[in-house]
Amino acid sequence: MKHRKEMRHREVRPFGFRDKIGYMFGDFGNDFTFVLSSTFFLKFYTDVMGVSSAIVGILMMVAQLLDAFTDIGMGQLVDRSPRQKDGKFRPWIRRIMGPIALTSLLMYASWFSDMNMTFKVVWMFVTYLLCGSIFYTAIVIPYGSMVSAITDDPVGRTQLSTYRHVGGTLAMTFCSVALPMIVYYTDAEGHSIMSGSRMSVAALICSLGALLCYILCYSLTTERVKTDKKGQKFDGKGMVKELLHNRCLFAVILLVLLREGCNQSLHGMASYIYPNYFGNGAAQSAAGVIETILALAIATFIVKLTARFGKKEVIAAATLMAAATMAVAFFVHTHSVIVWYVFFGLVALGLATFSCVGWALVSDIIDDTEVKTGRRIDGTIYGIYSFSRKAGQALSSAVTGIMLSIIGYTTATAFDPEIVDNIYNISCLVPMIGCILIVLVLVFLYPLNKARVNENAAILAKRREEEERAHREHKGRHRHGKGRHHGADGAEDESVEDDWEDSEESDEEDEE
Repeated sequence: MKHRKEMRHREVRPFGFRDKIGYMFGDFGNDFTFVLSSTFFLKFYTDVMGVSSAIVGILMMVAQLLDAFTDIGMGQLVDRSPRQKDGKFRPWIRRIMGPIALTSLLMYASWFSDMNMTFKVVWMFVTYLLCGSIFYTAIVIPYGSMVSAITDDPVGRTQLSTYRHVGGTLAMTFCSVALPMIVYYTDAEGHSIMSGSRMSVAALICSLGALLCYILCYSLTTERVKTDKKGQKFDGKGMVKELLHNRCLFAVILLVLLREGCNQSLHGMASYIYPNYFGNGAAQSAAGVIETILALAIATFIVKLTARFGKKEVIAAATLMAAATMAVAFFVHTHSVIVWYVFFGLVALGLATFSCVGWALVSDIIDDTEVKTGRRIDGTIYGIYSFSRKAGQALSSAVTGIMLSIIGYTTATAFDPEIVDNIYNISCLVPMIGCILIVLVLVFLYPLNKARVNENAAILAKRREEEERAHREHKGRHRHGKGRHHGADGAEDESVEDDWEDSEESDEEDEE
């Protein structure tokens, strides 16, 4: 019995393709609900439920304020949670995948469209906050933190980040390409109208898809790098002090805010530059296909690039290329949508490179913090990162409206030559400025280059080897002491060893 337990505990499956695919499905599931909300939520409640867009906007602002507490709070909860048989982070996926799938579906309850406005507004607030600020946070923070527990190899973490990007891209493609064909119909006047019942069906499809993806993520991944066995006591003052002095984390927060601003402005202005400037609304769909192809293409070789040159270095080069591209596009001021596709593709490629590697930067920061302080705060750092990402999205969502207001865009002036020229200018200048700022932050503020990342990984690997050796020595001394007390009775000695194995079992991973 003892030997069977020892063999089972030693046989930890090595990190490999199964983990990467499983981790990919995790973000596939995340973005089934997230992209669905960011793409259709506003449209559904204004066109189907008849709620004022101002009220929906207030809801999103309230949600972002709540996220400031739920993201960091969830990070602390994850850090303090004890390790289970299936790991420290995977249990959260098992617990939350059902609630998030259900609340995501209930957000699109078209069967309440005939209810009074008070009911619909309350329903909107409750379901949106439960899904986005509570359950989405409760699953995405542990999911993101899990990278550090799956592997301690910097290259392996970059691979996981890349596969996460692929999963998110697949969900984005499904929601942006397939769902419009489901939820819209053309009325007698030739207008494209959203169907409430079809939107509910689409939400059901996405919820079921998310549930399946989470099951696959949970089943295929393994936590093999042990983190703290005991929960960390919350120290709000200490946490704030530490974060204020964490240069890496401060830099990556700025990077995320800028990246989300670039991305949102590029996609937000797409709804204006194609129909208004180029006079071809259908060209926007083709741009989405181009972006998906490029995002998947960069994912195929980004790991080799970052392994050779470093994550910081590759992101800086890619965003510098994007900034230069938009500068050229601004001065060329093309009227050819084909030429614009070239400009757009290069910028999208640069931002997709950041997206591929971005989550791996967080793991590097977690390692750097552990090297300096001796503590791992995976959940806290991912919580702050996630909040920064959401804050960037919320902040940048207003950029399009503000810029259009500044240039005097209205339905009456939508096709005036001066207005459409300014639409083109905004589409070039905002992403260009954002990319330049990203490069500056990387060069002058973010310190984790390739050499330092590899150095941190080597330091932590050595520490873990020493800790494991000390643990084995302590275990051997414990058994030797027990042997002296019970050596006269071999059966009792073996029973003691079995009891020791049982006491250790809760700290080992369940690999069955």
